[in-house]
Amino acid sequence: MDMVIRALAIYLILMVVFKIAGRRTLLQMTSFDLILLLIISEATQQALLGNDFSVTGAMLTIVTLIVVDMLFGLIKKHLPGADDFLDNTPVILVESGYLFQEKMKKVDISCDDILQTARVDHGITQLAEIKFAILERNGHISIVPESK
Repeated sequence: MDMVIRALAIYLILMVVFKIAGRRTLLQMTSFDLILLLIISEATQQALLGNDFSVTGAMLTIVTLIVVDMLFGLIKKHLPGADDFLDNTPVILVESGYLFQEKMKKVDISCDDILQTARVDHGITQLAEIKFAILERNGHISIVPESK
């Protein structure tokens, strides 16, 4: 039972930490982010398993994490508003070339982030060429170009 409680606690704390960190952390990974991810995964592994390195303990931990994830999926499906709370909602950052500065500040996305995505995905170099830039739930910025 100890492993189930550990797995649940670690799952919840990581969910809270990444919720606080925001979607920007998912947008692009720097070398520092990779190092941090490796450290987090090692600390998480130690916290989940403790001194129990048995196959049974690992299987129990994995099953617990998958069941918790499935439960959150059911909660998001059946409780109105839970999906928005747990996974956020898409945020429109640019509309017809106009930047929504307050929204960008709130989600910690810069104009450079938007233009970089526009250049890479569509070859767009100016805000005026962007009809919509939307920060998606997964942290990716979707660009809808202006019609030509």
